[in-house]
Amino acid sequence: MTISSLAQRLSPHRQFLVAFSGGLDSTVLLHQLVCWRQQEPSISLRAVHIHHGISQNADSWVAHCQRLCTQWQVPLVVERVTLAQNGLGLEAEARTARYQAFREALIPGEVLLTAQHLDDQSETLLLALKRGSGPAGLSAMPTYAAFGDTQLIRPLLHETRAALLHWAQTHALTWIEDESNQDDAYDRNFLRLRVLPLLNARWPHFAEASARSAALCAEQEQLLDELLADELARLRTDAGTLTIEPMMTMSAPKRAAILRRWLAWLGAPMPSRETIARVWQEVALAREDATPCLRLGNFEVRRYQQQLWWVKALERQTESVLEWADRTMPLVLPGELGQLHCAAGGDIRSPRADELVSVRFKAPGMLHIVGRHGGRKLKKIWQELGVPPWLRDTTPLLFYGETLITAVGVFVTVDGTCEAGKGIALRWDKTGSDAARD
Repeated sequence: MTISSLAQRLSPHRQFLVAFSGGLDSTVLLHQLVCWRQQEPSISLRAVHIHHGISQNADSWVAHCQRLCTQWQVPLVVERVTLAQNGLGLEAEARTARYQAFREALIPGEVLLTAQHLDDQSETLLLALKRGSGPAGLSAMPTYAAFGDTQLIRPLLHETRAALLHWAQTHALTWIEDESNQDDAYDRNFLRLRVLPLLNARWPHFAEASARSAALCAEQEQLLDELLADELARLRTDAGTLTIEPMMTMSAPKRAAILRRWLAWLGAPMPSRETIARVWQEVALAREDATPCLRLGNFEVRRYQQQLWWVKALERQTESVLEWADRTMPLVLPGELGQLHCAAGGDIRSPRADELVSVRFKAPGMLHIVGRHGGRKLKKIWQELGVPPWLRDTTPLLFYGETLITAVGVFVTVDGTCEAGKGIALRWDKTGSDAARD
């Protein structure tokens, strides 16, 4: 392990944000980068420490990291995170919060560096085996990966923990020992403390062999990506949905590979084999008059117009009624639907003084909308305009008294029209809900 090999792995980048827990691995990585910076002054270094608030020692860890960064003249960002407690388990929740904090801490031009090493790779591979993962999961961790608008690089992934310990002792480094690392109730700790020592004692090159297997799986996945890229592009619509009909004649393995890559392209968590089978059987092949839905975390796979959709799960708002007395202020919608803003100069008539303004999500009776002759029930209007079922009770409807004026961004009723530019305009800021609609 040399500075020159580190520099080679990080070339041509010169701006780095280092994920710095203060433990052995990240301490060695940051120290090596500091040594490289002494040789190459153009190197820009920053560190980010995540305060999870889990350990009673978390504040002292922050102080330790600040002392080291001050000593090494590395600016340190401390990010305090709150775990989502979404039922995925402490390890998964902490990891999700950590990487979101990394995204927010990055500045333009930087790449993110993390300190996973060869032994971590073995643990990741065994965890994937435990989950029954396929080649994508067994690929474990890549050295280089896309991360938002930049890259995540793991420059120590080919080094053993023993090599890192040797570096730290040779340079008299100090580091944090997280007490939770000794708790084998966590799966990764169980492998590190109990399983891998036995495997490495029996087969000294087990870590290197595991890394080769992971690399071979990654190569197979890359090859499949290349072979299926054109077909996936043909099946995918401009809206990001997936056309079902052409997949009917595919073999089950090919169809599963297409579905997995479609979900990966959308940023979905890596689906299990069972999940892929359920997407096809329960959603794509549901009876024609059904509105099938498969919930995956905070998102859903839906079928509409013979296409598969990946949408954010939203609460139905059928019974919600919101008064909007002061339209100079935005109206906050329920269920993470965003906000409504009102401005002058639009084509929707202004309310009269005696008309109470409200926002609802259902409308009874026959409705007359601009551009259509005759009256229709709201359900029929949604169908004619091609509005997917899951958006029909989460699209805000503006009422004056008991009269429907507009379905925001979709249609205006005859009762809601006025001379162009003489009325009001509504803007729906869908922050937090775009993924469910676009």
